[in-house]
Amino acid sequence: MLKLVISILICQCAGIIGSLFTIRSIPTWYAFINKPTFTPPNWVFAPVWTILFTLMGIAAFLIWRKGLRTPGVKYTLSIFLLQLALNSLWSIVFFGSRSIVGGLAVIVFLWLAIVWTIKRFSAISKPAAALLIPYIAWVSFAVILNVAFEILN
Repeated sequence: MLKLVISILICQCAGIIGSLFTIRSIPTWYAFINKPTFTPPNWVFAPVWTILFTLMGIAAFLIWRKGLRTPGVKYTLSIFLLQLALNSLWSIVFFGSRSIVGGLAVIVFLWLAIVWTIKRFSAISKPAAALLIPYIAWVSFAVILNVAFEILN
């Protein structure tokens, strides 16, 4: 149970780090950039990300509980932590630095890291990999949004 709580908390902390950079830019810079018509309202992002970070934490727990001595678990969790760091980095670059093109570069690497994580998770736990499907779907949508932001601005 402790590993589950730790896994979820680590993921939620990544979200909190990202939100520290996001919150300040929402009413200022982000409010004034051109957005495509399919941009979700601002209130959607916090609940979606809370759910996604919880699912990520549960998925990481399913891998971690296999044991760090199990072949591939440490390596797989390191890939997971890499994608988690990229997730926070996107908010830092996009919102904190107010760089649409920089955010686009980071989110492409994030997307690739998530795909890599899903592949590695799948080799260890199919349910863990399945828990990351909503995450890759949302980030895929975010890539499209980021591309549209770059085109419109």
